[in-house]
Amino acid sequence: MPDHESLAGLAARLEALENRTAHQEHWLDQLDEAVASQERRLQELIRLNAVMQKRLREQQQALNDQPEGFDPGQELPPHY
Repeated sequence: MPDHESLAGLAARLEALENRTAHQEHWLDQLDEAVASQERRLQELIRLNAVMQKRLREQQQALNDQPEGFDPGQELPPHY
């Protein structure tokens, strides 16, 4: 009888380990997807940052290229 009990105990322990492993694999898959999603978002933000920096440099250059004494506040809007 002790052999039967030890086999049942081992089977129960093995099943518990298999359940834990399956649970951990599930969460690892979830974490992997979250990291991949964040990496995609980070790459998009890096791209947008580069675009915005380029636009800012272009606007700064346009302001620097204005003639002396030019006041943009005195310019009439396009609908006038």
